[in-house]
Amino acid sequence: MKKVKIYVTLRESILDPQGSAVQGSLVKMGYAEVEDLRIGKYLELTIKDTERDIDTLVKEMCEKVLTNVVIEDYRYEVEEAN
Repeated sequence: MKKVKIYVTLRESILDPQGSAVQGSLVKMGYAEVEDLRIGKYLELTIKDTERDIDTLVKEMCEKVLTNVVIEDYRYEVEEAN
């Protein structure tokens, strides 16, 4: 089995109003060092052993279902599941 960790973020060119709101709150709370903040998603999948190529499988899932490829970027890591 494989464990896949997927990190999804808004593309750099897309405004992140949620991130801006949280960053503004942190500054008001005394954390003026926080200059920028962007919010994203983290997904963790456990995939049973398959003859299919794991990279192809993950890319297909990300591009068809798990992300909005128009406004989001993603990266992933694959490791052996315990």
